[in-house]
Amino acid sequence: MKNPFYYHVHRIARHIVTFFFPIKVSGIENVPTDRPVVFCANHTSGFDPVLICCAFRSDYPVRLMAKKQLFSIPGLGWLIRNMGAFPVDRGHSDISAVKNSIGALRDGFSLIIFPEGTRIRDGKRIEPKSGAAMIAIRSGVQMVPVYIKKAKGLFRKTPVVFGEPYDPVYTGRKGTAEEYQHNTDVVMDRAYAMGEQL
Repeated sequence: MKNPFYYHVHRIARHIVTFFFPIKVSGIENVPTDRPVVFCANHTSGFDPVLICCAFRSDYPVRLMAKKQLFSIPGLGWLIRNMGAFPVDRGHSDISAVKNSIGALRDGFSLIIFPEGTRIRDGKRIEPKSGAAMIAIRSGVQMVPVYIKKAKGLFRKTPVVFGEPYDPVYTGRKGTAEEYQHNTDVVMDRAYAMGEQL
């Protein structure tokens, strides 16, 4: 058990959360259990990270990159930090967040990232940030597309879909900026394609 605090909180919170906000999980068989991966998900609600984590078993080792503003909220900041989340300064090249991401993957934790960098409430797509692929390539791990449906409501099932792991394609030892962008685009295209099948 890599994070006992996460394990115990998850065991309790998962039942409570999914009672009020049930989820319908598809493709969980695509989630590797023997190696870390980078999960790349669309983002329409601040509740998305919670519902995605609820799709996993309590002992699944996962960490989350979250906007730094959340860590300054009394109580919440303490909770999410102890649950394994770490801050990212959106809109800037946050080297610390990149190092934390690579370190987490090398320690055996999978990582949840929302490459679009912000919540998209109107259904329109925006170009994702290339950092997700950069982190995956520099860590030598696969990327897994995740789609979570926009419509969420009390006692309404929200689909959470996991796609097949994707091996980033790149040249050289670390790849290029263009390759980072291309790979992130491919994974997010796959995520939205899964959404279209719902």
